[in-house]
Amino acid sequence: MLSYPRNVRNGLSLLLFSAFFGPWLWAAAPAGAASAKPDSNPAPTVYPVAILPFSQRGAADADLGKQVSELLFAELVSRPELLLVEREELKKVLSETELNLSGLVSPGQATQIGQLTGAKILVTGSVLTIGAKRYLVAKIIGTETSRVLGASVKGLARGDVDDLIQPLAEQVAAVISQRANVLVAKPEKPEDRIAAIREKLGKAARPLLAIIIKERHVGPAVIDPAAQTELTHLALATGFQVIDAVAGNPTQADIVVRGEGISEYALRRGNLISIRARLEVKATDPKTNRVLAVERQTVVAVGVAEQVAAKSALQQAAARIAERLLPKLVRP
Repeated sequence: MLSYPRNVRNGLSLLLFSAFFGPWLWAAAPAGAASAKPDSNPAPTVYPVAILPFSQRGAADADLGKQVSELLFAELVSRPELLLVEREELKKVLSETELNLSGLVSPGQATQIGQLTGAKILVTGSVLTIGAKRYLVAKIIGTETSRVLGASVKGLARGDVDDLIQPLAEQVAAVISQRANVLVAKPEKPEDRIAAIREKLGKAARPLLAIIIKERHVGPAVIDPAAQTELTHLALATGFQVIDAVAGNPTQADIVVRGEGISEYALRRGNLISIRARLEVKATDPKTNRVLAVERQTVVAVGVAEQVAAKSALQQAAARIAERLLPKLVRP
């Protein structure tokens, strides 16, 4: 068994703090929210990070990889530039999607984890014990870019592994802060997203759509259907016809897209509020009730107002789903 020193035990206690504030701790892409004073310093950028289990090679302790990932979580959870996906919830997502990841993550898996958790960066790696030496090697993966960067530390195999955790955490945090432009994709402009969807659609016939998405925010009510509005906008902008969600009859559509969006408060950091939104949609043929496509997306948005951030998160989730969903609905 590993002995955890006081600083690590204090770090582990932060796991309870994260659970108190909700099952998820999230961050957003760089936010441009204005502060109260024009001459004040801009708010620091924070990134959503998921820490996956480490694999191990040549280690006597069968749980060493798992312990390394838990200790690394404890060291990173209090970093102001990082917000971490809570470990139990990450385990749940991996279980639901039948992903059993340890050390090796393919680009497709990284993208899928990012879609389901909102994480823009994954941290995983390996524990290697070779002779009298022990190496901790971390892989830092961008879920949007599939870029992989690294960090590593080494020590004596007979020493306590927790002595290597802090220097590894320092390196991981430095890589994320200094190389985020490599790991995290630049925000996509609306016109670029529309052009990308049009290119995927090509000249295929566009069916008549009905788009109905229920939305709710856990907290103050958010007016206007942000996800439904965004998905409808992108469908119209890329050549689809859409039946009015209120006055129209969905059964007249060729395809009905129904969904549910939920947003909730995640964390406050200074004047900024972090909101997590999850959107799930299903496209069906109303004549046969056959399911044509299913998509889901988790997004985090940061803002100075909870309601505005909630709408932004749902809007971003709808935009990302549209990129994948609309090409699946056209006829060859």
